[in-house]
Amino acid sequence: MRVVDLKIEDVAFGGKGVGREQGKAIFVPYTIEGEIVSAEILREKKQFAEAELVEVKQSSPDRVEPQCPYFGHCGGCAYQHISYEHQLAIKWRQVRDALQRIGKLKGVPMRPIIPSPEQYGYRNRITVHAQDGVIGFFRRDSHRLIDIEHCPISRDEVNRALTELRTQTHVRDGHYTLRTSANARVFSQTNAAVADALRDLVVDLVPPNQQLLIDAYFGAGFFAKTLRDKFERVIGIDWDRFAIAAAKENAKEKETYIAGDVEEELQKVGAVHPNRPPRANDAGNGRLRSIAPTTLIVDPPAAGLSETVRKTIVDLAPATLIYVSCNPPTLARDLRGLQDKFIIDLVTPLDMFPQTAEIEVAVHLCAKRELG
Repeated sequence: MRVVDLKIEDVAFGGKGVGREQGKAIFVPYTIEGEIVSAEILREKKQFAEAELVEVKQSSPDRVEPQCPYFGHCGGCAYQHISYEHQLAIKWRQVRDALQRIGKLKGVPMRPIIPSPEQYGYRNRITVHAQDGVIGFFRRDSHRLIDIEHCPISRDEVNRALTELRTQTHVRDGHYTLRTSANARVFSQTNAAVADALRDLVVDLVPPNQQLLIDAYFGAGFFAKTLRDKFERVIGIDWDRFAIAAAKENAKEKETYIAGDVEEELQKVGAVHPNRPPRANDAGNGRLRSIAPTTLIVDPPAAGLSETVRKTIVDLAPATLIYVSCNPPTLARDLRGLQDKFIIDLVTPLDMFPQTAEIEVAVHLCAKRELG
């Protein structure tokens, strides 16, 4: 292994600093752009190399002392060494760069990033792993566990649950999700304050007096339940039958919730195109005959939208499309595939996960009006 001196030029999505040696990108974790560092090359490829930080020779003014004793070993956090204001700047820039580099989108109207009111103690759930008496998280870039007594980015109730788990005499090997909420079967956002800000943002983006809302990747109705009074009809689609069952418990007559594959169910919903009268063969679709979708919300997993879902959205051509993403690269790819039919109105990053490399983004798109 060899050690090189580098100037860190940028922080890439995922959290690693980027320096260059004779033009080759070298990725070094726990560094900040502008720093001069020594790094040991661990893995070298033709186009890039992975390295481990040895020494910070010239530190950034944005470098701070991490609050977690496990930082640098635990694989959860990537940015505890960076001041919070600079974390926000890095994440905003990473979203912009992904849209430009991957999406080939220029001049995208980006809002300032919405910060988290709490930079530590915000997580309302964590999943820890137990193996051979060790209870904790996976080490960085490894499947080996690091024993964790306390997680500083988690809420007090979660840490109390961790303490209780650790005091048990015999903890069976496996995975344990520790929560502040008793409802273990229904997904919820891990940062309640930023989730509320996201919901308020989406509410503001939806015009009043709408006809139909389709909420794909619906969960238990985080968006749809708040928006339902703005619409004549609401449809939610999600694969999670427990979430759909929970949503149905207090549903009004105008609400329809479907447990199934989003790709398949969205195609069924889209059988009636909003920009044309129903065709004869549309009669076979009993769900939505003659009701034109006007607003579509998609909040997919990190893999983003499948090609089939993107094509279905283009065919559906909702007047308003709101895309909530937890992965800027797949978001950029999907927006590139939608840009022929939609105009990007606003892009708003949100810091749902301070101290980590994760980024949440909400994008508001409008269907292009066709001439003729």
